[in-house]
Amino acid sequence: MAPKFLPLIIAALSGVAMAIQGTLNSALGKVVGLWETTFIVHLIGLLLVAVLLFVCRMGDGCLAQIPQAPWYTYLGGILGVIIIYCVVRAIPKIGVAPATTAIVLAQVLTASLVDHFGLFGMNKIPFSLYNLIGTLMMAGGAWLILRQ
Repeated sequence: MAPKFLPLIIAALSGVAMAIQGTLNSALGKVVGLWETTFIVHLIGLLLVAVLLFVCRMGDGCLAQIPQAPWYTYLGGILGVIIIYCVVRAIPKIGVAPATTAIVLAQVLTASLVDHFGLFGMNKIPFSLYNLIGTLMMAGGAWLILRQ
């Protein structure tokens, strides 16, 4: 098995989870509302992680290192709220596949910028001609999927 194969499978699994999560969150949003759904999703996630950390002892035991992390690394929680709100708002209007397509394309474009410039402490990975061709092919595929 190639060294990058397992991480790709894990990443693909997160894509499956994201599509299902967006669908479930949108269904919940129709019943309880957008902000209420965002609150419920984060509360349930918090409870799960609390059990994993403090009951199952699954963490690395590094909570004391919180002050050592750069301030911007804590923006993930805010981004999580934005993500859930936007997904819950978009999916009922355009559908799961078109919304997920737009999400993935935006993720790839943003990730390419992060890699290219080495943002947020990441290693610099230059944007090459192959990256450009792949991104344009994805954009073409997204356009085809988004056409109704």
